[in-house]
Amino acid sequence: MNSRRNFLQKITATAIAFQLPDLILASTDEADQQLYEGPILRVAIMGLGSYGTRVADAMQASKKAKLVAAISGTPSKLKDWQSKYNIPEKNCYNYETFDAIKDNPDIDAVYIITPNALHKDQAIRVANAGKHVICEKPMSINAKDGQAMIDACKKNNVKLLVGYRMHFEPKTLEIIRMRKDGELGKVLFFQGLCGFTIGNPTQWRLNKALAGGGAMMDIGIYAINGARYMIGEEPIWVTAQETKTNPEKFKTGVDETIQFQLGFPSGAVASCLSTYTMNNLDRFFLNAEKGFAELLPSTGYGPIKGRTNKGELNYPHVTHQTVQMDEMAGIILEGKQPIVPVDGEEGLKDLKIIDAIFLAVKTGKKVPLKL
Repeated sequence: MNSRRNFLQKITATAIAFQLPDLILASTDEADQQLYEGPILRVAIMGLGSYGTRVADAMQASKKAKLVAAISGTPSKLKDWQSKYNIPEKNCYNYETFDAIKDNPDIDAVYIITPNALHKDQAIRVANAGKHVICEKPMSINAKDGQAMIDACKKNNVKLLVGYRMHFEPKTLEIIRMRKDGELGKVLFFQGLCGFTIGNPTQWRLNKALAGGGAMMDIGIYAINGARYMIGEEPIWVTAQETKTNPEKFKTGVDETIQFQLGFPSGAVASCLSTYTMNNLDRFFLNAEKGFAELLPSTGYGPIKGRTNKGELNYPHVTHQTVQMDEMAGIILEGKQPIVPVDGEEGLKDLKIIDAIFLAVKTGKKVPLKL
């Protein structure tokens, strides 16, 4: 018992020092789960596909967030969710009727997990209903639409958060802490490799009208966002090159593989790869004057594995979406400030970079960035 107590004391002190998410320390012990008596964020999930289900399952372990409603265009999914997650029928809506959430006091926020091109209109409708918006990344398909979402949420005095689950991941946060504290020295280089071989050619992710692109709008955004929080600066230019080996599967406007490079004010550079045709690509590497940091895998559902020049990074794995929802509840209900932002302005920066990457591919030129 003493050894367990000592271990818990050490890990608690470490987490406080690093400002890591509360849930890193969470126990599955029922008594521990009952200790939290603060406000609960009551969430509706919009889009009941595979990732919506993953989030819903993860929320069953949340202390600060509770799934209370569902929005879908498929009646059978709504019936299944009513049974599986104990959602009352009055809290189930379709895409035509969900504006009625305005009159439902059970719902505080809506988590939008639908195809990218639908995010803008759906987020605006949720904001107009007076509910907080949580939107899966990318926030939308371009910066113009992203700005419209931000404006609508500001107008309605509701928060807009983006599903950047890695912003709460402990090994990621430890590398950020080391960089901030100067332990790595001046950052010189970042590499982000993100890709997998995509399957069904008829899925929405390969439909430009719904996805807004291809791999870049799905997996590539991890490298874009990762370059920014790992280096700790905003890029000032981008160059990019596209490779397409299967134009039948990856039609016009749907990128298969893009290599892109980012330049930062300090002189640091990032070299990144986004692809739908290569497996085993999930690696971040940061090189600096005094050391290095690596995450491999870097953005998968976990466990994330990390090491630096000082050794392996060891933190217990907690389901990312569970941590994300508890942390977002803290942001919305308690005004908590995350170490790495997850708000609409953060999402807009990534969209501006994506717009610039597509422009760089099209023109073959270095495109300046002003974020």
